[in-house]
Amino acid sequence: MNSIDLNCDMGEMPEAIADGTQESLMPFLTSVNIACGGHAGDENTMRITIEQALRRNLAVGAHPGYPDRANFGRLALDLPTDVIAQSVFEQVSTLAKIAAKCGARISHVKAHGALYNQAARDSPIAEAVANGAGRWRSDVVLVGLAGSPALDVFRRAGFAVAAEAFADRRYEPDGSLRSRKFGDALIVDPSEAAAQALRIAENGSIIARDGTKIRVSAQTICIHGDTPGAVRIAAAVAEHLKTAGVALRPLAAAP
Repeated sequence: MNSIDLNCDMGEMPEAIADGTQESLMPFLTSVNIACGGHAGDENTMRITIEQALRRNLAVGAHPGYPDRANFGRLALDLPTDVIAQSVFEQVSTLAKIAAKCGARISHVKAHGALYNQAARDSPIAEAVANGAGRWRSDVVLVGLAGSPALDVFRRAGFAVAAEAFADRRYEPDGSLRSRKFGDALIVDPSEAAAQALRIAENGSIIARDGTKIRVSAQTICIHGDTPGAVRIAAAVAEHLKTAGVALRPLAAAP
């Protein structure tokens, strides 16, 4: 692959906005996914993050999650699919209204945390995400875990899709992300994260925690803004990819 998108989930931590950490990540990215009031985010954090992204010419995306701020949207909730769809619709619509005031356009939608992981393995949940986004509009890219059934669900719903892989997360042999309840779920060494990103972009593969080689076809790579040392990781990943001749392009410009 000669080009790939680098994305990061943002607008989730007011302290990262206040101390400049969030904006310091942006020079290394091509897309941002902005928390829109479910697991995190409010009108102010959405507006600031959009304005920062616009200054860097980054693609702006919505990042809806379960409305569970106490657990940061990382706890699976047993909600009816129509409730999930309505929540996704409300969150994306809220961000879109703020984006319009800022002169920005939402290019993609990526679910957060437990909602993302449930959608990756549970087609009805993926359908709810697509239905919620579709109530707003369908001419955006839906992002989902590379190799998961969610991508086919999104396609059947009429959306363009982007398969996502992670530079800073370890994988299980079945291609799922290692649960954050384990201490080794995160990759915090910038050089290791950079090597994983390049393997994804160049070879279409990831080495799982047990040494298994997993085939993965991804159009976008995520770096989490709340991973310890995220700025150093993002810098290393971007530099490693560019040095290897992999161009960084936002989802809106991806082939």
